[in-house]
This record gives sequence, C-alpha cells and structure tokens, in this order.
Amino acid sequence: MLQATMLPPMRKRQKRTEGAEGPSFGVEVKFPEVRLYLVEKKMGATRRGFLAQLARAKGFLVEDILSDQVTHVVSEQNQAPGLWAWLRGRGLKNLSAVHVLDISWFTDSMKEGRPVALEARHRIQDILPEASPHPPMVELSRYACKRRTSTENHNEIFTDAFEVLAESYEFSQCDSQCLAFRRAASVLKSVPCPLQHVGAAASLPCLGGHTRAVMQEILQYGQSCEVEKILCNDRYQMLKLFTSVFGVGPKTAEKWYRGGLRTLKDALEDPSIELNSMQKAGFLHHKDISQSVSRAEAMALGDILHETALGISAHAVLVLTGGFRRGKAFGHDVDFLLSTPEKGKEEILLLSLVDSLRRQGILLYCDHHTSTFDINNMPGVSFEAMDHFAKSFLILRLYDSQVEGGLQRVEGQDDGRSWRAVRVDVVTPPMERYAFALLGWTGSRQFERDLRRFARKENRMLLDNHGLWDNTKVLLTAPPHPAQTDGSSPLVLLG
Repeated sequence: MLQATMLPPMRKRQKRTEGAEGPSFGVEVKFPEVRLYLVEKKMGATRRGFLAQLARAKGFLVEDILSDQVTHVVSEQNQAPGLWAWLRGRGLKNLSAVHVLDISWFTDSMKEGRPVALEARHRIQDILPEASPHPPMVELSRYACKRRTSTENHNEIFTDAFEVLAESYEFSQCDSQCLAFRRAASVLKSVPCPLQHVGAAASLPCLGGHTRAVMQEILQYGQSCEVEKILCNDRYQMLKLFTSVFGVGPKTAEKWYRGGLRTLKDALEDPSIELNSMQKAGFLHHKDISQSVSRAEAMALGDILHETALGISAHAVLVLTGGFRRGKAFGHDVDFLLSTPEKGKEEILLLSLVDSLRRQGILLYCDHHTSTFDINNMPGVSFEAMDHFAKSFLILRLYDSQVEGGLQRVEGQDDGRSWRAVRVDVVTPPMERYAFALLGWTGSRQFERDLRRFARKENRMLLDNHGLWDNTKVLLTAPPHPAQTDGSSPLVLLG
C-alpha cells in the first residue's frame, strides 16, 4: 500500500513592496552628501530596482524609504501637482529643502558618473501647492503705460534676475527673449506687494513658462542656477565691462571679446583698435562715469545749466527728464530738455550753452548732433531709437561744493579730487514738439515701448518723440507747456 507523502504547505507569494530591493553592500559611497529616493509610481518596481542598482554601482546612496534623510527625489512621467500632493502627504519635515527632480537629472548624472549641477529643466516645480490662501492679485494691464508703478520695487529679487537674463540675451542679439524678460520685470515692478509663491502670479500678464520657472527656482532655493551661470560666465562679464565704457556698444564689445581682449587695459594697448573721440573720453573718465549719479548731483547740474541758459536767453526753458523725473534716487546719467518759445532758435541756444560751459571750464567732452527734424517727413515709417532733434552728449565737471551734502563717494575710490565727471544729455526740441519730446525722454524704456504699442494696436495711431498721428490726419491738440502763462491758445500739432 502506497504511503501518502506529505508535502510542505505552499507559501503564498508575497507582493513586492516599494523599496524591497535593499542596499548593495560592499560598494563604495562616493557622494555621501546626496541621498536619492526613486519614486516607483509610473516608473515601476522592476525599472526602479534596476536604476537603484545602477546608481549604487556608481557610488550614489539610494534610500529605500522616503524620509527626512533624502536630499534628492527622482520621478519619471509624474505630473507636478499629483507628485507634490503625494510628497506633502508623506509628512516630511524638510520638504522645502528637498530637490524634486525629473528623471533627466538622474540619467545625466549616470552618464557623468557624478551628481551633475541642477538646472531649471531638471526641477519639477510645485505649481499649485496646498498652502495658505494667497490674497487676490490686482489685475494688471499688459501695457506698462496703463499700470501704476511706484519707485518702490517689492519684487527686486525677481526683477534683478530678469534684468541679468535680459542683458545676457541682448548681448547674444536674441531680441525676443530679451524683450520677454524686460516685460516680465516691468510687470513685477508694478505688483504692490512681494510675491510669496509663483501661484500668486497666475493672473499676471507677460509671464511665460521660462520666467515662471526662474521665479519658482528663486522662491525655492533663493537663487536661479541659470542666472548664477550667466554671472559666472566670462563672456558676459567681459561684455558688461566693455559696454560700461561711454561710446562702446554691444557689437563693439563682442568684437573686442572675440579678438581676445579681456581687460580695459587690453583695449587701450591693442594697436589694432582705433578709438573714436567718444570712446577716448569714455576711457579717460571711466572711473567717474561708470559710478551712479545721485539725485542731489542731478539737481546741482540742473541748477548750473538753468543759470547758464538764462544768462543766454531769458526765455530759455530747461527741464530734468529721465529716471530722475520719475522719482528715482540714482541714475547712470542726467537728461535735460532745453527749449525756447523763439521759433527756430533752439539749436542756437544749445550751441551757446555748450560754449558757455566750455568757458566756465567745466566741459570735459561734447558730441553735438545737429537737428534733422522735418515735419514734411513725419511720421516715419518705423520708430527710430533716437529722435531728430538737436542734442549734445556731454561730460561735465561737477564740484563737491556745488552739491547739497557733497558728492557721493565710493569706498576705495577717493583720490583726493574735489570734483567728479558726470554724463549729461541735453536735447532741444522746438516748443511745438516739446510735449512729445518730454514724454519720450521721461521713460522708462518699457513704458515708452508699450505706450507706442498701445497707440498703434488699440487706437490705430502712431506716437513718437515728434508727435501723434492717426489714420485720418486730423489736427491733434497738445496740452500747453507750464511756462505758457500768457493766455495764448494751446499748441496745435499737425499730424
């Protein structure tokens, strides 16, 4: 009789759990400061196990369990809102310090055999966090000319970064990207409170995916890797240095850089470079004119020019424009409008003013441009960066005794002189074009750009520093200048 053979009971196969692959012992840990956690969702257990073994073989620490020890969370094909909601549900105490990364960072690191530098494209941004409700953001126009902007910038941490990016794109002649960051910076300067989260900017105009990614990175890490790379870039620093010289533009700076020049001394000593008169003056006074100008210094220059102009003509009108007219405390130069009700006498007044400054011994440099304004050629087919009025680009000597509170001193630059050189621009429009010139020279650059765009797109009109025209060529009336107090009729401008 056959005896039954007793077989051991079959064990039910246990379901594989997340993190069951375990660590690989005996492998050297090369990067102890990096602790990885691979998210199994969408990645799958098998692929997760393979990637973990690969990382450990290259010296990475891979944690099986998500804990506060983890520094880098790597995810594949997970949407940001769902991933962040899952992470917040894990009860981590330091989630804000954890790098939440796309699989692209992991694969780049495996190729290099080390943790690669984090870039914006690697990070999975927390777009819609479960945080305290944000106050409703005021509705802002996409046109800078329709936004109220104070001199107090509540979001300087973002706008400074955007301006670095805009300048970098300008150096590379990438006009559209440069304009995008300048528009974004202009919008954020209009926001009346600090932005604590990128979600609060959801309703703001002119903020694209790139700008929002930079904002999120700054909010999460205190800085942008892209901006830091630019600031450490040799080409950017050299172009910035060269363009700080009066008379040197981006194209000349690029030419010098490609020619192997790396310092201002190189440019001065290179026999192949022939400097024009403006550039020679720029190098000669670079130490002074690369320094910002204070409002007190601008007002002192205004007093000097006003007194000089009135000594030439009792009808002279001089007005401070540019950033100082907008209320800024500092600027890189000082702009003035000079005019007279005496028709056709504007340029003569300007030339006489320059001669008087030369006789006073305070004129260090002058580059005069004669008027090319002709109403018969207006309006132009396209906007030109520089108007057609007579103008002089000057460098003036300003003495300490002429400034209320004295000249501002930069630490380490006090050479014992009682004066400094300051860049001054004087523009002389005809009085009947004064209102438009004042508007154009007051700025800012983005305000003026959007004002022209608003006139063209919303009202089918053309605006520039010379006048305002519409399609029907009607008579346009401008408000009288404040100096016009004789009861005469307003200025009539023919478009």
